[in-house]
Amino acid sequence: MTIWLSAGIIFTLLAIIAILVKWGNVRCVGVTPVRTFTFIAILFTSGLDVGLIMFPLTEFAGYADIKASPEYAFANPLAIEFGYWGFLIWGFYFLTCFYFCVIEPKVKFFEIPWVKLINNVVIIGTCAFTAFLLLSNLPWYLPSLGDGDSIIPSFYLIVFVAICFAVYSSTDIKYVRFLSISTTWLFIVLIGFMWVGAFMGDNGEVSDFTKNLESIGNYFGNINQFVLPLNDYHEFYLFWWFAWSIMIGQFTSRFVGGLKTYQVLGAMLIFPSIPIAIWFSVLYQYHEAGIATQGIKNIAMVFVGVVFVINSLDSLIRLYTDNMNLTVKRLGRFNYIALNIIALSLLTLLFKLNFLQIQWVGALVIGLYFGCTAFIGYSKFKAVSNIDSSPKDNKIDYTKIESVS
Repeated sequence: MTIWLSAGIIFTLLAIIAILVKWGNVRCVGVTPVRTFTFIAILFTSGLDVGLIMFPLTEFAGYADIKASPEYAFANPLAIEFGYWGFLIWGFYFLTCFYFCVIEPKVKFFEIPWVKLINNVVIIGTCAFTAFLLLSNLPWYLPSLGDGDSIIPSFYLIVFVAICFAVYSSTDIKYVRFLSISTTWLFIVLIGFMWVGAFMGDNGEVSDFTKNLESIGNYFGNINQFVLPLNDYHEFYLFWWFAWSIMIGQFTSRFVGGLKTYQVLGAMLIFPSIPIAIWFSVLYQYHEAGIATQGIKNIAMVFVGVVFVINSLDSLIRLYTDNMNLTVKRLGRFNYIALNIIALSLLTLLFKLNFLQIQWVGALVIGLYFGCTAFIGYSKFKAVSNIDSSPKDNKIDYTKIESVS
């Protein structure tokens, strides 16, 4: 699995370089273009899930224990956490976003029946894994509801309600856009709330926040270390990012609003990484200073985490139901909602029972990368070589963009 993963990463980086060389100045226009802020909001909230909120406080100590994990000795825990979530790995999303915006309309690889089936299995499985992550982390963040370790009925209810909200939101694209922007602002409010608790009391100063941000610079000085898997846990993260990559690229490609290719890459690498760096710098202070998060802080993080789950799921539900023609128009609203709630709830339980693994999904996605490349090389090489723009039918109507942004 490690060799397969490494091959996928190297292929991805080489493909990004090839795209920049050949199509770096091509304007990318999706089928439903929006303004840049809206595009970034959709990218950020769809491309991340509850792990961003809930994982760091449980992981800093492990990254700091270099006796148990000497492979982490090259960087500080904050830089390592950022390396698992920020900057370079967003290149996965750039590759697939560009592909679906510019190349797929000419290639139509993902319209081949068996490819479409595999792609939809990947999307549905990753949706369920997102819900499972929320379920598995709730005992740590809401210990007052249980013993801090076991998953109790209340936690199942929270996840079930999140799935229900996400399915309902997916019934109309305007809900998806609205929730993406709202989630972005909600996350900013959470950062501000947690920042005050970390740096405005007796537990820290503003200078500590600055030092934490500077510590993340350790990542950029050792960025080469994060390219290939450091250990099994890093491997898990990288497979996780691959699992998300095709579906996030497929979804976000719809909304690119005329940025040039190199600008899309820059936007994807930089803009999501800024709030991630700030958020991790705040959480790191809670870890270093031993600041308790019980009570309102935990509740606030869980609430935003649940909203992230809803936002991620509604985008992906919308994507796979469109792909499979299981739309509200075809099934009716009640049947659409019931079908998706049942399917995602059952699949979430399969992850809980360890019947499914996200690593398998990520490995399947890497196989799709290689399969698509082989298909292009065999039968679509000339068509792809002649591409010099986004599809002609994708046009920017700024009056419509203004109305949806």
